[in-house]
Amino acid sequence: MIEIKHMETLTAIRDAGSLQEAAERLHLTQSALSHQLRDLEVRLKVPLLNRKTRPARLTTAALRIIALAEEVLPRVAAAERELAKLAAGQTGRLHVAIDCHSCFQWLMPALDAFRQNWPDVALDLSAAFSFAPLPALVRGDLDVVITSDPQPTDTIHYVPLFSYELVLAVARNGPLGERRYVDPSDLADQVLIAYPVERRRLDVFTVFLDPAGIEPAALRTAELTPMIVQLVASRRGVAALPNWTLTEYEDQSWLHICRLGERGVWRTLYAAVRSEDAQADYIQAFLSQARETSFGTLNGIKVAQAD
Repeated sequence: MIEIKHMETLTAIRDAGSLQEAAERLHLTQSALSHQLRDLEVRLKVPLLNRKTRPARLTTAALRIIALAEEVLPRVAAAERELAKLAAGQTGRLHVAIDCHSCFQWLMPALDAFRQNWPDVALDLSAAFSFAPLPALVRGDLDVVITSDPQPTDTIHYVPLFSYELVLAVARNGPLGERRYVDPSDLADQVLIAYPVERRRLDVFTVFLDPAGIEPAALRTAELTPMIVQLVASRRGVAALPNWTLTEYEDQSWLHICRLGERGVWRTLYAAVRSEDAQADYIQAFLSQARETSFGTLNGIKVAQAD
């Protein structure tokens, strides 16, 4: 089989013009270089040098291998440089998926800031609303998943970013417009407006309604937070949202915010990464930037405690 060293040897012979100078460039003895060539000739069953000429000349077969070398060796060298950068934590791939519609508000600025400091890291962002992101993370299709629904496994490491309160947005002139907090039973006659994701991924069900055995009167979905807010404003329903998503609407006369239960419902947002990648420099840098940007951008969040 043709190996990298064979391509390097034949290229060196062409460039040097003689076996002796090629051997010096490769830090080999001329005897070792000749032995390497004869071994390859035996394997390929074709001569690589015309030894009857002075100096010996490369054959057509050797020139074909050199043509291959001109394609392969630069790519190998580039890969080695990339691997060296990767080993030094200077480069890598950061394909991020978000498991929450409202995360765009702080994640996009975080990615922009990260890109400035880590230009050699390949960035990509997708919304994991229509596929299961954690299996994709394990397969290597993704590198980071932003989620509030950690699924314990040895292959995934969850890093807490921050904690936030899940609150209920209602119309101030509606039946819940003066309530400080609501109980699950208060939503039994309400239309609940939510993002279009599976019910099991909606915290208002999993941590508030389902444990109490309560169903809302109906469930309506909307893609965007402003759309949800407009539906609440027109008294089409109520919506359970992270507290930070409602900051820009708090001064609106029509909006009232209730806690879910007397003590409120607090959730933690995590960055999920593969366990073997958790300590990579660029991963750590992204996580640090994500925390910095979120605390500089969002109101009503607090530091999350590590699990």
